[in-house]
Amino acid sequence: MLDPNALVSVVIPNYNYEAFVGAAIDSALALDWPRVQVVVVDDGSTDGSREVIARYGDRVEAVLQPNAGQLAACNAGFERARGEVVFLLDSDDVLSPGIVRALAPLWRPGVSKVQFQMRSIDAQGRPLGGVFPQYPAATPTPEEITRWSLTTSAYPTPPGSGNAYAHAFLAKIFPQDDSNGKIADSGPLAAAPFLGDVLTIPEPLVSYRVHGKNDGAMSEVDGPKFAREVGRTQARFAYAQRIARGAGLEMKDSALNRSLSYLPYRLASLTLAPDLHPIARDAGWKVLADVVRGAMSPQGVSGKGRITLVVWSTLVALLPTRAARTLILWRFAPGARPKALRTALVRLRVIR
Repeated sequence: MLDPNALVSVVIPNYNYEAFVGAAIDSALALDWPRVQVVVVDDGSTDGSREVIARYGDRVEAVLQPNAGQLAACNAGFERARGEVVFLLDSDDVLSPGIVRALAPLWRPGVSKVQFQMRSIDAQGRPLGGVFPQYPAATPTPEEITRWSLTTSAYPTPPGSGNAYAHAFLAKIFPQDDSNGKIADSGPLAAAPFLGDVLTIPEPLVSYRVHGKNDGAMSEVDGPKFAREVGRTQARFAYAQRIARGAGLEMKDSALNRSLSYLPYRLASLTLAPDLHPIARDAGWKVLADVVRGAMSPQGVSGKGRITLVVWSTLVALLPTRAARTLILWRFAPGARPKALRTALVRLRVIR
């Protein structure tokens, strides 16, 4: 259990999110916990972000640095984080006030992170109806998450803001270099199953803002973005292999192509940006074969979810590009799904 007097740190890297950074800071300051440290790192913003940050005075620890990228901003923020629990909160996302109270009973030595679900909101903070990730009916155990990660390189996880990390875990991998790419949450998410226990709370206690400028969120079909994501995932996989080996664990090269979180990006990249697709001599039938193998490999995806993904992949691979583009949009942008499709997926319990 987390000591009631433990310090909790919220590190907020920011770049040109004047419209959102205030809401992120407000959510950190509103946490229902007696001791909270808020570190805001502005990475050379050229909009009014620094004026927004300045309004909080000494309620936050502001770090103002020249533009060096998200990775450098998180490194600078973690260097100042003193809490036993650390949130790396994107400046366009929002924490729920009770999130620390929710994790406190589960906290113990050896935990690398506690992960939550996230609810999708729009630029104005209105719910979009999506909640992710979809965890299995039975909450996954730390042992399952480690096993899934080793065999498929995948486990159901939210992006960075949806995790509360142990400072002791982050200290093993920070400061991060760019061998894992330039996205700051890739390293902690990849390393967590191998350097500690990952605990799961299947409640949406973080809001994930979709506003068209997110690096990870999709609001429209963008072929080059899918190609970049494939490259990032490959870098993250190589990093995870190194971490696993260092922990005395084996992660085979074939694991990546069993990942049901990665394979849809690979198929979308191949379909929409074949000239930019980073995998030489790739083909739709190869992706489909890997999807089928992945569907037979446990990784925290429900049976209905696996069947849905196989059907979706088959249609994307076989239909004309225009129709495939629509299916890709519906897969990656939940807010774009027709109401009837959303209702059907909920009734089938593919999504919740």
